[in-house]
Amino acid sequence: MSASSPGAQQQLSLPRLVFTVLAPFALGYIMSYFYRSINAVVAPNLVEDIGLTAGQLGLLTSAYLAAFGLFQLPLGLLLDRFGPRRVQAGVFCVAAAGSLLFAIGESALVLSIARAMIGMGFAGGLMSGFKAVVLWVPPERRALANGTIMSLGGLGLLAATVPTEIAVQWIGWRAVFVVLAGVTVAVALLIFFVVPEKKSDLAVEPLNRQLAGLASVLTHKVFWRMTPLLAATAGSHIGIQTLWAGPWFRDVAGFDRDGVALHLGMVALAFVIGIFGGGAIADYFGRRGVSALTVMNWMLAAYLVSQGAIVLEVSGWALYPAWIVFGMTGQLAIISYVWLAVFYGPALSGRATTATNLVIFLSAFAIQYAVGAIIDLYPLTAAGGYDPRGYQTSFAIVLGIQVLAFLWYITKVPKLPEE
Repeated sequence: MSASSPGAQQQLSLPRLVFTVLAPFALGYIMSYFYRSINAVVAPNLVEDIGLTAGQLGLLTSAYLAAFGLFQLPLGLLLDRFGPRRVQAGVFCVAAAGSLLFAIGESALVLSIARAMIGMGFAGGLMSGFKAVVLWVPPERRALANGTIMSLGGLGLLAATVPTEIAVQWIGWRAVFVVLAGVTVAVALLIFFVVPEKKSDLAVEPLNRQLAGLASVLTHKVFWRMTPLLAATAGSHIGIQTLWAGPWFRDVAGFDRDGVALHLGMVALAFVIGIFGGGAIADYFGRRGVSALTVMNWMLAAYLVSQGAIVLEVSGWALYPAWIVFGMTGQLAIISYVWLAVFYGPALSGRATTATNLVIFLSAFAIQYAVGAIIDLYPLTAAGGYDPRGYQTSFAIVLGIQVLAFLWYITKVPKLPEE
């Protein structure tokens, strides 16, 4: 695979790069993560107003992830063909329509369809930003740029905690989704009119060659050596943090709604710090000859240990380090995207990263739904919550899958030709 970068193209000054490229795409990712995570806070409202079981709650919430994942392959083709600016602005309008439908939904089916529309609309929330980084940022600084966009996206995760709980209590969850639809349209317009268009030296390929390039990514041995680990770790983090962490803090840790929102905020803040710190660490070691994959391996090992502590239902002060490490390290598989972009080259980078995202988000969908289905196997508690044994069993199964994927990966860690 090629490791080259685009040739001499127009360059932007650092301030213009930050404010007209990185910031708009980061804002889009903030919205993406907000929508992805909001059900962890409004879940009690959905259960009360619609009458959902744990399985139904998991299914409708994970509909976002399913649509998000399934749209990754066509998204990669679109990004490589039309560029991130036009693609991102267009699909955000689909997300806005889904938000309006969610606001008026009265059944699990309608809410699931709405969540799927939102998921499709935000399928490029991060990948469009990563594609813009490939187009505008030198290869040696892309880990830092990617980490910056993703860490700022964590602000959406923070906003989907205490601020959302306050907004829901003030105007109701349906009105919150109406407001979100308007904000989504505003962000789409910002991206379309502020982000400059990048003219690449690479010729636009015919569709049949684009599909052939996608097939070469999907059938490559490196792809299938790495993606099980990326899917299991990042998928479990998405599935748990964006839904089941909230009920866990309620049913296992025993917090009220305000306490749940506060602790979700703690984990979200850890996510922001971890993503930005992980990108900075990968950038630091990368400039000293250490592979991004080596940095990722150690961080994912810490992630597995944190889940072990959560499965064992540690209590007292031990609860906080476990969830903080969980939040900080759960998405650091994203460090590998820089490596993948170099390995596959700029012509295939959009398809390589979105194909990886496909597997990650289908994994997240399966995990988020399966956790709810397993919890439903246990009777409700006297207080009306979910049985802690359901969380322990489902989280333990998810952890076991990740350990197996990690063992598969480390038997032969991929390397670039010059490594």
